[in-house]
Amino acid sequence: MDGGNEIWDGPKLVTEGEWAGWRTWAGMDAFEDQAGPFYFQEQDGVVRCAFRAEARHMNGGGFMHGGCMMTFADYSLFAIGWKHLEGVRAVTVSLNGEFLGPARPGDLVESTGEVTKAGGSLLFVRGLLSTGGAPMLNFSGVIKKIRAR
Repeated sequence: MDGGNEIWDGPKLVTEGEWAGWRTWAGMDAFEDQAGPFYFQEQDGVVRCAFRAEARHMNGGGFMHGGCMMTFADYSLFAIGWKHLEGVRAVTVSLNGEFLGPARPGDLVESTGEVTKAGGSLLFVRGLLSTGGAPMLNFSGVIKKIRAR
């Protein structure tokens, strides 16, 4: 990366370990690298994102911090819409969420969703975070494609 002038070359395929066969953007976003790592895969046109909850993701009550859930929801926006974002830079312009339930250390946290509309410069996405089949966070957001200057 060269200070913001790079072309997004897509997610990297993980080839070893627990997440072999999944994709990640590790090394492309410093904040996400600290918060995650987060992963996604696509099967039969459906994108599924996931990460393993750790003690560092919890709040003072021992449940997953809401900020962690929203960070993963933001990651999920881009993963769910990744095919609409090939070759372009993009930013989140809106992210909304309703907290529905908790996660604890060791839980596998997952998200699924859909692109509800893909326009020329805006991508509308909605989804659901869950663990063990129990809903955690309902979310929706808008991504704006950034044109090269």
